[in-house]
Amino acid sequence: MGNSAAAEPNHSSDQISEVAVIVRRVVASRVSDRDVADEIVQETLARVLATRGRLVDGAMLPYAITIARNLVASHWRSIDIGRRHEHRLLDRRASDQPEDRVVEEEETQAIRAALDRLSPQERDLVVAHEVSGQDTRSMADDLGSTPRAVVAQLHRTRAKLRVEYLFEMHGQPPTSHCHPVLLSLSAGDRRRQSELDAGHHLLDCDFCAAVSEQLFDQRSKVEGETRIPIRIDADIVTARQTGRDIAVQAGFSGTEATVIATAISEIARNIVRFARRGEITITALDDGELSGVRIVARDAGRGIADIDQAMTVGYTTYGGRGLGLPGSRRLMDEFEITSEVDRGTTVTMTKWHRK
Repeated sequence: MGNSAAAEPNHSSDQISEVAVIVRRVVASRVSDRDVADEIVQETLARVLATRGRLVDGAMLPYAITIARNLVASHWRSIDIGRRHEHRLLDRRASDQPEDRVVEEEETQAIRAALDRLSPQERDLVVAHEVSGQDTRSMADDLGSTPRAVVAQLHRTRAKLRVEYLFEMHGQPPTSHCHPVLLSLSAGDRRRQSELDAGHHLLDCDFCAAVSEQLFDQRSKVEGETRIPIRIDADIVTARQTGRDIAVQAGFSGTEATVIATAISEIARNIVRFARRGEITITALDDGELSGVRIVARDAGRGIADIDQAMTVGYTTYGGRGLGLPGSRRLMDEFEITSEVDRGTTVTMTKWHRK
């Protein structure tokens, strides 16, 4: 990996940031929607860096502006076509259909059944707090406990209730390992997740992979951590937009955040292209004078037999034009990759920002 890095063209992260500033201005003057503008900027950077070996000095910026203008023009053409066919796609009638009421009733019954699966003490606790509105201090007095202990008990009970609700809605899990894994995810218990190897279980178990998305939705942020399941192209958009937002919150400029989002996009695209499924975890970091963002991407793909070759600039197994692993490494401050054949790949990358 060290030798391949030495041969890379000298397009540093600072150069990319400078290009991104101007590209963003060009796009923003033509597209008012921020999300669409971000998409165009990120796609522009990806295309520019993909051709880095064929660009002479001074050509990167003009080439980037040309790409951005073309992408903006393509965007407006697609909008125009959509408007002309809108009447065929939209039904603006209010949705109050019988099937909606059936779904609501099913959900209500599932909640009741999930409550029945709790112990009497657990059920009384959650009902007193969630339904009757009793505060934790008075609950602690009734139980001869402390408010902190009651909060912890409520946390565990809610986690169990969420899992039991999912079983009522989707059926019983296929293995005995599923229940403790989902419970550890619902509770946000990292130690237990590690003991159970929950990450790889999710990648190998279709049932848990499907139902766990609802747990991720409810526990999307745990101590600055956000998880995004990756399966289809739409998940790539979600991952890079989420990464950009977290980077801005961590103190990065809009341009720096775009660079981070671009690296996330490339890693997510690899998961969709080469693996059955995967997950990206984005964590905000604070290290005294520095703040940062760490991205961990795991998949259950076929793995990488030769990591050194995969990290060589220009190497591709599909003929694509994206940045790939080498480009993502170049955009970040820290980059680590591990892989097992027939088990999957984990990429960990970090970007730092001085406060």
